[in-house]
Amino acid sequence: MTLEVTREATAITARPVRRLTGGTAAGLGTAVLYLSLIVLIPLAAVVWRSAGEGPGYFWRSVTTPDAWAALTLTIGASALVALVNLVMGTVIAWVLVRDRFPGRAVLDTIIDLPFALPTIVAGLVLLALYGPQSPLGINLAYSRAGVVLALLFVTLPFVVRTVQPVLLELDTEMEQAAASLGAGPFQTFRRVILPNLIPAMLSGTALAFTRAIAEFGSTVLISGNLPFKTQVAAVYIFSQIEGDDTTGAAAISTVLLVVALVALITLDVLQRWGSRRG
Repeated sequence: MTLEVTREATAITARPVRRLTGGTAAGLGTAVLYLSLIVLIPLAAVVWRSAGEGPGYFWRSVTTPDAWAALTLTIGASALVALVNLVMGTVIAWVLVRDRFPGRAVLDTIIDLPFALPTIVAGLVLLALYGPQSPLGINLAYSRAGVVLALLFVTLPFVVRTVQPVLLELDTEMEQAAASLGAGPFQTFRRVILPNLIPAMLSGTALAFTRAIAEFGSTVLISGNLPFKTQVAAVYIFSQIEGDDTTGAAAISTVLLVVALVALITLDVLQRWGSRRG
């Protein structure tokens, strides 16, 4: 038995490495070129511009009181929004997949509305509903609560759309087997369903966080753009560009880029760790 396994391993090792065909090489080159033109080169240009005046200017740009307040508000509100989406997005996905009720298809379509709706329109709608003239009697305009509300609106679909396909493909026979062995609903969810959902939940949460830190349109109206209070980083960057301080704007943009990359890399590490643990 050991000899057969050794021979098979030797045969696999001896197999020639497949070389890229002409079509594969052309496709790979096209993909890399397109990715470079659309994503990598512009991002590299922003980072290069942020360092144009030297490290000292970069540090001063990101540590001024108004810049630091905008970054702190943006990252803190985005983290809060991501956590809320982690819970509520999973609940909404569960309801859409596991429950049957009138209007379910309509609700499923509405989930994607923040993807299709221009964010400035979303900001206008939120200001009309939750502004000084609110028909609901709730005024969240020019407050941090209004900023969080706007970010919740634009990031709603991310967790829902990442968890929903996993729930659809989840084998219900495992749940039935757990129930037949005496497991209650909560225990079945914790031991059978949740481990399968965690990677999708983390992916959606990371996407919601990185989307929130870059949001501009939905916050610019309802926040009122008040320095040290409701001014988010994207709006601050816009004000720096209007003030002809493109290097300072690039410095703040670089900080947001680094935060987003750290969040995505952390997610990837967690997913690889989880896959190794089975």
